[in-house]
Amino acid sequence: MNEESLRALLLGIKDQSIGIETAIDQIKVLPYEDLGFAKIDHHRHLRQGFPEVIYCAGKTPEQVMLIAERLAQKGDGNVLATRANPEVYEAVLKKIPDAEYFPSPRVIVIRRGKQEQRGNILVLSAGTSDLPVAEEAAITAEVMGNHVERVYDSGVAGIHRLLDQKDKLQQARVLIVVAGMEGALASVVGGLVDKPVIAVPTSVGYGASFGGVAALLAMLNTCASGVSVVNIDNGFGAGYQASLINRLGEHVE
Repeated sequence: MNEESLRALLLGIKDQSIGIETAIDQIKVLPYEDLGFAKIDHHRHLRQGFPEVIYCAGKTPEQVMLIAERLAQKGDGNVLATRANPEVYEAVLKKIPDAEYFPSPRVIVIRRGKQEQRGNILVLSAGTSDLPVAEEAAITAEVMGNHVERVYDSGVAGIHRLLDQKDKLQQARVLIVVAGMEGALASVVGGLVDKPVIAVPTSVGYGASFGGVAALLAMLNTCASGVSVVNIDNGFGAGYQASLINRLGEHVE
C-alpha cells in the first residue's frame, strides 16, 4: 500500500481521533509480517521510497520464495532479490510466473506498478570481467525507477575508449564506476565530470589485488573530489545510492 492509498483509507474513516498526518507517521513504522524465519517490512516503501530487498545468500529457496510471494502480493512496487542462484529462481518462479532472472548479476526482478525511468544514471565498467557487479548496479537502479545507460570495457589500459564516451559522461546525473585490479578508473572519471561518482571495487584481479582490497584502498585514497566508495562487489549498494541521488535531482530540476 502506497502513501496515496493510505491517505484515501484514512479519509474514509469517519471517526478520526487523530490527525491524518499523525496517523500516517505512526503507520509508517508499524506493520511487518512475521514468517518465523523472517519479519517482512511491508512499509519500507513508505519510509525509504522502495520496498524491502531480498538478499538471497544464506537463505533456502523456500524462504526466498515465501518472502518474494508476500512482497509481491502486498506491495505495489517492484520486488528485487539479489545474489540468487538458479535453484532459488526456480522456486520463486513456481509461485510468481512473471518473475525475471538475470544470471550474470544473479538478480531476480518482479515488476509491479508503474515502471518509471527518471533522470540519467551512467554505469561504467573497467573490464568485461566486472560485468556481473556492474549489471547488479544497473538493474538495481532500473528497478528503482531510473533511466540507466551503460558503458562497459572502458578501463584505463585503453583510455581512448573512455574518452570516446565523453558526451555520455557529461550528460549523466550520477555515475557508477565499477573496477577491479588497481581500481584506477574511478579516479580518472572523477577528474573528468562535475557529477557524483560512486566507485565500486570488484574482486577481479591477480593475487596482489587481495580479492578487491587493492581496488578498494585505491578508490578510498583517490585524489579526485566527488568520489564515494561502496564495499567490494557491492553493485546493489551502488545502484541504490545512485537512485537516491538521481531522485533528488528530479526535485531540484
